[in-house]
Amino acid sequence: MQQLKTETEVLPPPPGIIGSLKSGFDIVATHITAILLPLAIDLLLWLGPHLSMDQVAQPVLKEFSSMAAGGGISQSDISNAVSLYNQFFQQFNLLGILRTFPIGVFSLMSAKMPGLSPLGGPVVFQIDSFNHLAGLVFLLTLIGWLLGSLYFRWVAALVTPELLPSTGRAVLQTFLFSVIWSLLAWAFGLPLMLVLYLFFAINPILGDVVLLVLGFLSMWLIVPIFFSPHGMFVKKQNALASILSSFRMARFTLPTSSLFVLTVVMIGIGLNFLWSVPADDSWLSLVGILGHAFITTALLASSFAYYRDMNVWLQTVLERLKTRLPTPQA
Repeated sequence: MQQLKTETEVLPPPPGIIGSLKSGFDIVATHITAILLPLAIDLLLWLGPHLSMDQVAQPVLKEFSSMAAGGGISQSDISNAVSLYNQFFQQFNLLGILRTFPIGVFSLMSAKMPGLSPLGGPVVFQIDSFNHLAGLVFLLTLIGWLLGSLYFRWVAALVTPELLPSTGRAVLQTFLFSVIWSLLAWAFGLPLMLVLYLFFAINPILGDVVLLVLGFLSMWLIVPIFFSPHGMFVKKQNALASILSSFRMARFTLPTSSLFVLTVVMIGIGLNFLWSVPADDSWLSLVGILGHAFITTALLASSFAYYRDMNVWLQTVLERLKTRLPTPQA
């Protein structure tokens, strides 16, 4: 009877998406202080001073206009392009670099780049040289990585406190992880952009087809990229092992994990439209900042809960499958 029960035993179901989301939202609702970092970043970008690179960009735009005019481009097209670039550089706040990818503190205002606030126009500090610009970009990127590591560790501590890495280890592995992904982005992103440009130059329809194919192929990479940093905070892995672990998990759980990632992304993007409705100079934007900080932190906690439970489930399933495999005969 026991043998029959063992043979007919079914494998446990994988973790549910709704259960993981509920767990993440409950955790952040109980520990509301977890939203302080994204809240602080957004308040800084909204009410604080701006670092502008407009002064550095103006000579570049003048040189661009001269080269474009020499290339036979019409003056109206040059004027329109320069106007768009001027508008971008005048509005761009270099402090938005504090929102780093893929590990970083979530920010609503880093995408909006508000030019006004209820306090009026911001105090603007102009960057006066390329050397200062490069130094500030490097410094702000390092600060973004540091804040991102502390933020991810803080949220992970609420989900898996028994497996939490030390602060120093979390910061070090985050820096290594970010460097690895930056190198991969440059190594594969630039050649890919060049290939796309060549296909679009040959034939726009051919370029669209290639872009569509690449879009389908990228769907296989969304899950491992999304979960690539989680192993550092949930399983105390180093940066490279965490990336490889996410690919291993995606290999066995792709359909369910893809649906979870899609759900998280759709919730985040969909609500961002809601948080962005109030005008920049209205105090109602504070409601959007608070809502964004809570939702994104809850979604991050949900992803840690899902990653933890999915890896436990995957290990259980693999162990059971190993016990059911026939023993090879000598």
